Amino acid sequence: MAEQGQDNFRDTIGTLNEEGNRAWVFPKKPDGKWYTYRKYVSYILLAFLLSAPFIKINGNQFLMFNVLERRFNIFGFPFWPQDFHLFVIMMLIGVVFVILFTVAFGRLFCGWVCPQTIFMEMVFRRIEYWIDGDRGKQIRLSKMPWNAEKIKKRVLKWSIFFIISFLIANVFLAYLIGSDQLLRYIVDGPSKHQSTLISLLIFTGVFYFVFAWFREQVCIIACPYGRLQGVLLDNKSIVVAYDHKRGEKEAGRAKFKKNEDRPSSGKGDCIDCFQCVNVCPTGIDIRNGTQLECINCTACIDVCDQMMENVNLPKGLIRYTSEDNIEKKKKFTFSPRLKGYVAVLGILTAVLIGMLFLRNDIEARILRLPGQLYEHKTDNIISNVYTFKLVNKTIDDINNVHFELLSHKGIIKLVSHDDFKIEGQGLAEGTLFIEINASALNGDKDRLEIGVYSGDDLIETTTTAFLGPRSYK
Repeated sequence: MAEQGQDNFRDTIGTLNEEGNRAWVFPKKPDGKWYTYRKYVSYILLAFLLSAPFIKINGNQFLMFNVLERRFNIFGFPFWPQDFHLFVIMMLIGVVFVILFTVAFGRLFCGWVCPQTIFMEMVFRRIEYWIDGDRGKQIRLSKMPWNAEKIKKRVLKWSIFFIISFLIANVFLAYLIGSDQLLRYIVDGPSKHQSTLISLLIFTGVFYFVFAWFREQVCIIACPYGRLQGVLLDNKSIVVAYDHKRGEKEAGRAKFKKNEDRPSSGKGDCIDCFQCVNVCPTGIDIRNGTQLECINCTACIDVCDQMMENVNLPKGLIRYTSEDNIEKKKKFTFSPRLKGYVAVLGILTAVLIGMLFLRNDIEARILRLPGQLYEHKTDNIISNVYTFKLVNKTIDDINNVHFELLSHKGIIKLVSHDDFKIEGQGLAEGTLFIEINASALNGDKDRLEIGVYSGDDLIETTTTAFLGPRSYK
């Protein structure tokens, strides 16, 4: 790393001043090849993020996370509380993928895919550049007394920020309660759904606070992902890094002088212009090495390449690279550590795919009524009472539903009806009696297999316990 005398920059975060107060970051507007790529990626992800709750596949919302009703749709597949084991496996896959990705490419997710970065840098920050101007104008406006110009710009910016935050809150609510429910609330009007309106305003306030004031502090203070770097990164990880070997050389950094022969002077290629610091959205100096505040946004790469081009020096002083590449010129290779993560990820993914194919459209559960013993009826008949719960995970109604014993000879009697219908993505509950002749029992506690039928079609099987008298073993 570049020699800094003392690593004082690691004693505090980049957004605090010497007094410990918030040091507001005014990043220079980025421009360049990488920023253009990031814009394209961001626009695609923004379109996906804003439209996903309103896209439906086979009648199911593409993405929905209804925590209150414990209903989740992921890529059009509905998941219920009974599918919790699948959800756990998906979470494990997500964790392993994040670990694998971080070990290989550092905090690339934060700079390119994270919704916080996309909204902050590609929406709110661009509006700020449009209204307040670039870095210099923003600093002057901040120091300016509250005159007519400042009030006009602040009111305009804050109003637009609030409107966008309100729209984001609506989309966020669509993920939570479902887009159909949200649109129904909008048509009905806020007066009929005041509690939902209050929740919507709370979400709006949170988003406004994050994007208008808290900003980069989310990435530095609140987000735990940045702390993973210290545990997961190694010298082989590809990150946005400053080539200190080339930038410092024997004589270290120095300002560029016109017509100087830089290579023969022993000076490093870094001309100490501080443009990489000015453009950084988290206010750090990338030349100090990898830091938790760095979100790998590539803004410093673009501005450094522009400065190198201006002084006729090779680009790539700041680039995507590893410490091993800088120090030893080693290329990136898949280490045994990465291969292990890939293997674990592959196994978990295969297990998930297999379980998804084996998952039934109907979830059936039949349980003996708690605290109830068997009843001994005439003709040597033993009766047990049960409760049943059937979950229809499809969007289609299932008609003429009834139960039949598969493992024993006997009858099943439903309370209040002989058969019934389960509505699409609905739930059916009730009580039933199972009656079996004692001579057909193998002991005082038999395991029964029960078939769930829709008409003549067997749609699911389940098991339950049946109690009988000990004397009939």
